[in-house]
Formats: sequence, structure tokens, C-alpha cells
Amino acid sequence: MIILGIETSCDETAVSVCMDGKILSNIVGSQLIHSNFGGVVPEVASREHERLLNDLTVKAIDSAKISINVIDGIAVTNGPGLAGALLTGVSFAKGLAIGLGIEIVSINHLEAHIIANLLDRDDINYPFLCLLVSGGHTQLWLIKKMDDYTLLGETRDDAAGEAFDKGARILGLGYPGGPEIEKCAQFGDSNLVKFPRAFINSRTIEFSFSGLKTSLLYYMDSFQETNECTLNDVAASYQSAIIDCLVAKMKLATKLTSVNTISIAGGVAKNKFLRQSIDKNLSDKNIIFPDLKYCTDNAAMISYLGEKKFQMGKKTNLDFSIKPNFKNNLD
Repeated sequence: MIILGIETSCDETAVSVCMDGKILSNIVGSQLIHSNFGGVVPEVASREHERLLNDLTVKAIDSAKISINVIDGIAVTNGPGLAGALLTGVSFAKGLAIGLGIEIVSINHLEAHIIANLLDRDDINYPFLCLLVSGGHTQLWLIKKMDDYTLLGETRDDAAGEAFDKGARILGLGYPGGPEIEKCAQFGDSNLVKFPRAFINSRTIEFSFSGLKTSLLYYMDSFQETNECTLNDVAASYQSAIIDCLVAKMKLATKLTSVNTISIAGGVAKNKFLRQSIDKNLSDKNIIFPDLKYCTDNAAMISYLGEKKFQMGKKTNLDFSIKPNFKNNLD
């Protein structure tokens, strides 16, 4: 089975081809134009998707060394994400499916991030836990089997990735904020500034990062860089506060569920300090990190999950809509 995957939920235009569980191509067009604005501009993202999609689809098919006529089905993200961006990708995918006379299946972006852990891996057994941590979401899931997921807890307000982006803006760093803070923090003392860690000692799985962001804002109002405390120290302390909360809830989830296999998904999974902290604090668990190229938004996870859906007999009628605001499920 050969599936074409299309992902346009935010500011990455991505197209992939998957054949029998193997990724033949994974093309990602990063919209660097947003760095000029310090964040993603929805209208600009939509226009960039429209400009890039056709060329990237041709490139993905050529890179896979297949003909467009052998594609069996199309998988496309229909949410969550930016409404205009999703609509651009879904409209393109529907038109292509009609033109080729093939089936289409809509894909939940969050589920695809979770299932991305299965790419290039054949040693993951169910059940397993998944920390889904990105710019828009911070959630802990229990993955019982394909299509059977339980949400254990999530953030009350800002996502971890959002906290990184907003924190970077407060610190005067660039966009995207996560990599910029990580770069700055590697030269700092993470114990120097005592930032709050919401719910870190509670017995419930929930996160909150808005108070941490506010604490950083107040701290920087009177901050004067000295030899005793540099911007690197502040960045390291702020990053540590975010990651300590994530790791604490992962440890709690293993205790509550007795599941000892843990996977990480989403863009923040690329953070080296997060990976090191998880390895250190959960050394007795089976930790699964996705390949770096599958952490941020990509279409490989869409085409791969799409193939799984088709194999389960699932397909979507052409009149399906976008769902920018999926709630606490992966339907």
C-alpha cells in the first residue's frame, strides 16, 4: 500500500510517501518568513502553504521514485491547528484525491505525533505512555493499542512549547524560542534563579506554565546582568523549571499506571536537556525518543498513520471538515 501524507497544521508545509510501513520520502518546507514577526502569522502561513504544496508534492513523489498513479490513498491533517492552514492542506488533498480517483483519510495531528514513535521502531510494545509536548499542547497519554488512548492529564493554560516561545521573547532572544533558550542555557547555571514549578508535588497529572512565564517577566523587569548572574543563567533556570515539571509528571504517570515504557512526542522532544533529564530521572524505565526529524511537524507521521488507518478499514467521506480545536480526544 502506498499512501501520500500532507501536513499543514501550522507553519511547516510537509508531504511524505509511505509504502508498507516504510517512509520513502519526507519533504518539509519550513516557513522561515515567520522569524521576521517573532511568531507564526496565520494568514502568512496559509499563503505559504498554498505556494509550496504543489511543488513539495511533486518533490515527495519524485524522491520516493514512484509514479503519482500508483498512490493508493491520501492522508491529510484536519486538526488541531490554524484554521486557514488546515483548510489549505485539506482542500489540496481533496482535490488530488478526486483527480486521482482514490480514497482519503483525515488525520488528527496529535495522534500522528504519538504514533511517530513507531516509525523506524519494531521494539515498542503496548501499552506505553506518551508525553506529547509541543508549542500548542502538553499532555500525558496512556496508549493501550492503536486507536485506544486515554488522556491522563494536560496543561491548564500555556503549553511547554508556548512557554519557551514567550520566555524567549521576554529574554530578547529569537524565534522559535525553544532552540534559542536551549542555546543560551547551555552556558548558564540552572540552579541560580528560583522560578516556580506549578503542581510539581501534586498527586495529579496536570501542568501550568503561565505563572512561570509571569515570574520571568517580573524578574526581567529589574534584571541587570552581572558576573554573578548572566542572561545565560536566567535562561538555564527558566528552562530547568519547565523540564522539571514535565519529568515529575512522567514519573507520577508510571507510578499511577504501572506502565514502564515511556515515549516522547512533539517539537519540545528535540530539547537535549529534556532528554538528558529524562534519562537521568527515569533511568529504570524504557525510554523511547523519536528521531529528531520526527519531533517537529512532518508528513511522515501523517502518511504512516494514514496507512495504518486504511489497513483498519477506515476512510473519510470527502465532505469532512477541518477541526482547528480538537478537545481532549483523538477521534
